Amino acid sequence: MSCSVGSSRKALRALLVLALAAVPAAAKVFLTVDEALKLAFPDCQVERKTAYLTADQVRRARELSGVEVPSALVTYYTARRAGQPAGTAYFDTHRVRTLPETLMVVVDPQGRVARIEVISFREPEDYLPRGAWYEQFRGHGLDRDLQLKQGIHPVTGATLTARATTGAVRRVLALHQVIGSAK
Repeated sequence: MSCSVGSSRKALRALLVLALAAVPAAAKVFLTVDEALKLAFPDCQVERKTAYLTADQVRRARELSGVEVPSALVTYYTARRAGQPAGTAYFDTHRVRTLPETLMVVVDPQGRVARIEVISFREPEDYLPRGAWYEQFRGHGLDRDLQLKQGIHPVTGATLTARATTGAVRRVLALHQVIGSAK
């Protein structure tokens, strides 16, 4: 009987080790939503808004962006400084390889990318491009150049992240355009 108990303990221990190894590491959270908004919009009044898109608006955003639009419910944040529009922030959560990433994409009043912040990243950090890589999105609108190997340079070792980021930025700009035209 002691032999079977010892075997059972070894089996249980092995199972525990396997179970712990299978659990993904906690997400690396770089910024909270509030911290990101304060970075993007210092000295601004920020208001949280929600848009409920129609099926036609979701279809239009999908066509404009060239990527999937997973929800008709869009939450975004508008900022005003001294009564004037300062920009709009969107938080986009998407899958990179097998795990999620959340980006904050700030769109300026002219409809161009003003800033991108990585909020959280669950993939190994080796797959995360350096901060300077995200700067190439600044000033881009939703156009033909906003694609990998066009106006956006790929990243060796982070191809899936680069693809996911570019898709997220295209989705945000398309949603911004669709929401803006509905006003």
